[in-house]
Amino acid sequence: MIEQKMKPTITIQKTQKSTLELLDFNNIPLGTTFTDHIFICDYENDAWVNPRIEPMHTIPTHPAAMALHYGQAIFEGMKATVAENGTAYLFRPGQNAERLNLSAERMGMPAFPKDLFIEALRQFVKLEQPWIPKKTGSALYLRPFMYADEAFIGMRSATHYKFIIIGSPSGPFFSKRIKLWAEKKYIRAAQGGTGEAKAAGNYAAAIRPTELAKAKGYDQVLWLDAVERRYIQEVGTMNIFFNINDEFITPALDGSVLDGITRKSVIRLLEDKGFTVTQRRITLDEIKTAADNGQLKEAFGTGTAVGIAYIQEIGTDEGTIHVSDTSPVGEDINHTLNAIKTGKLEDKFNWMLSV
Repeated sequence: MIEQKMKPTITIQKTQKSTLELLDFNNIPLGTTFTDHIFICDYENDAWVNPRIEPMHTIPTHPAAMALHYGQAIFEGMKATVAENGTAYLFRPGQNAERLNLSAERMGMPAFPKDLFIEALRQFVKLEQPWIPKKTGSALYLRPFMYADEAFIGMRSATHYKFIIIGSPSGPFFSKRIKLWAEKKYIRAAQGGTGEAKAAGNYAAAIRPTELAKAKGYDQVLWLDAVERRYIQEVGTMNIFFNINDEFITPALDGSVLDGITRKSVIRLLEDKGFTVTQRRITLDEIKTAADNGQLKEAFGTGTAVGIAYIQEIGTDEGTIHVSDTSPVGEDINHTLNAIKTGKLEDKFNWMLSV
């Protein structure tokens, strides 16, 4: 699908009444507080038109909107942080733009112009900068998303779409080490499916098994492959890394694993610190054997929302696999990532884009 080239001229209408004063930055509720503005762009007549930032409001939706019936909906997750000198930053936004368009291609949706994607984020974050929490591990979570809003009952790609950006301040996601449940009945994705796309339907299918895992006392699901239920794919909404004898192993991108931007960054940081990172298939049995032999030193999940989540144990039908009570390398990588994002450490990888 050819990406439309578009001069990023964005009209801005500022809110007359901010709700920022209602936010307690020391007690930020997860995913329920939103900033003052919304970015919207419409796709019609084979072109993206009318990019604009407006005061936050609800979006009128026809009951026959195709996203509601046929699931053409994709999204990205990003964060904006602020340095000690007051400069706001985006973390690798070009990677998000490229992944959004890969998701769009898989879901039969139009590509969104990369230059407009980045400029929209810059102007949106510049306007909402007072909403960025300054506490370490906190950020302004950004949710760019696209959905089919054409009113039509029929099985085909839509001809009308909306691309939207909203923002929600967020604190650290996990405050403790997490426990995983290895799910063998339900699956997240299969090769040839939509697992490598950030499609809304992928997450809808994960809700029920996640609730069942939480009812057992676990925090997230450890997803296994769709065929043999042996090979590890992801953790909840995260990629996963295992430290076995100082070699970090993460599942290879095989079409059923999301190409996480935090995953890419962690691989680069690990290699920069002298560790070997191997991307390959890895079984749950291999993890159990490594744990039993004392070779499994740590494991952690990586993702935009969570940053890095340290894993304590994995529950299975056969018993519990104890992973570790410490994550020295994971904590170091997390510290490094946060320091780069807040300007406390040199950005030698050129990941940060100032607003």
